[in-house]
Amino acid sequence: MKYIVTIGLETHVQLKTKSKMFCGCANTFAAEPNTLVCPICLGYPGALPAMNREAVKLTVIAGLMLGCEISRYSKFDRKNYFYPDAAKNYQISQLDMPLCRGGGVEIQVPGGSKRINLNRIHLEEDVAKSVHHARSSGVDFNRSGMALMEIVSEPEINSVQEAIAYMRALRQILVYADVSDCNLEEGNMRSDVNISIRPENTTELGTKVELKNMNSFRHIQDALTFEIERQKAALSTGGRVVQETRRWDLDLGETISMRTKEDAQDYRYFPEPDLPPVVFTDDLLDGWRKELPELPEHKRVRFTTDYGLPEYDAEVLCAQLPVANFFEEAVECGAQPKNASNWIMTDVLRLLGQTELEISDTPLSSAAFASLLKLVDDKVINMPVAKELIAELFEKGGDPAVIVKERGLLQVSDASAIEGFAREAVEKNPKVVEDFKGGKKAALQFLVGQVMKLSRGKANPKMAAEVIQEIISEG
Repeated sequence: MKYIVTIGLETHVQLKTKSKMFCGCANTFAAEPNTLVCPICLGYPGALPAMNREAVKLTVIAGLMLGCEISRYSKFDRKNYFYPDAAKNYQISQLDMPLCRGGGVEIQVPGGSKRINLNRIHLEEDVAKSVHHARSSGVDFNRSGMALMEIVSEPEINSVQEAIAYMRALRQILVYADVSDCNLEEGNMRSDVNISIRPENTTELGTKVELKNMNSFRHIQDALTFEIERQKAALSTGGRVVQETRRWDLDLGETISMRTKEDAQDYRYFPEPDLPPVVFTDDLLDGWRKELPELPEHKRVRFTTDYGLPEYDAEVLCAQLPVANFFEEAVECGAQPKNASNWIMTDVLRLLGQTELEISDTPLSSAAFASLLKLVDDKVINMPVAKELIAELFEKGGDPAVIVKERGLLQVSDASAIEGFAREAVEKNPKVVEDFKGGKKAALQFLVGQVMKLSRGKANPKMAAEVIQEIISEG
């Protein structure tokens, strides 16, 4: 029997604020356990929360970027539960009056695009982090109380591939909006994945299973793949799927049951008595709208129209906002768009991948990059020299024009000078010359390489090839 897969995601995103959601403790990653705490985030009796305005603004910015309707009036609620990661025995969250409603994310699917609609975006405080050891467990409250935005999709995702595409597109938009670093390794973007299956040609959704706290695209992919097959196997053999919360066990490569799934009434929500409602004016929202950055999809289109780049180039460059900005800055400094794109997609991205750095964290400036490309275009230096210089500029920075002049790296394009190197290369490699005469094109490249070696990399390779062929034809 064929089954239809239905997936919805609840994505939790730690916001880029300096302090926590309801207290002044610093929002810092990897501090010593339980050092970024105070009576408020530890839930001491009598300690009262104070709302973080910046967290509210960043949530609204995210909502506007995602096309949500912003609630003019919203409130906070208490979500009551007893667990070691909640010192107060409740979490301040939002139930029926979230900050944002609706909106959506466009993803690419075979044959076109698909819109995954959003249900809501609400703001809450994060819980503490449970740390498990071989014989004991501990709780680190540094994370407790951090500003956490929850983005809830509608159950409109129908495959593992669509789920990953949705997560990647959502992450890109949030990074462009600068509301979060969305660093999955640091846990500031993680998802609860709800999944059900139903027989083909039926409309009623199947029993929902939640996969908790997935903080890796790869883990989400593997967990969903396993869970789909697990549910199919259960239904195909006459069994049933139980509504529950499960976790992904990386070592076993399977999902493991944690607990039966709670419903909203189990949390005994009620309005948070220590916080006032959030009320927005039109002027305030209009001001925030004016601050919105360009959406990734709009930037991709603009790169093709304004710079004449192929869609593939635009997709690669816009995948990372710092890289896209670097490209535009280089063009403003005089670089030819397609030439700059080619160099970035090959050499620059390769160097970034090797060092695992952001382009903004390297000494390579867009002005130096544009200057290097101009030196190549003007035939001041040849390509081998340029390849060496891009790596040096990436590591140490500097002005390529000054480096070229100080080290005498100017390209040799004088025919007589190149002829001397070429004759020496031909005389010392008679067998290679015979191979070239016999039709082996690679032999010519070898001889050009010898000329480059003799000229210490400064000869014009194209001119060297022409001179070599002339000398061989003479003989």
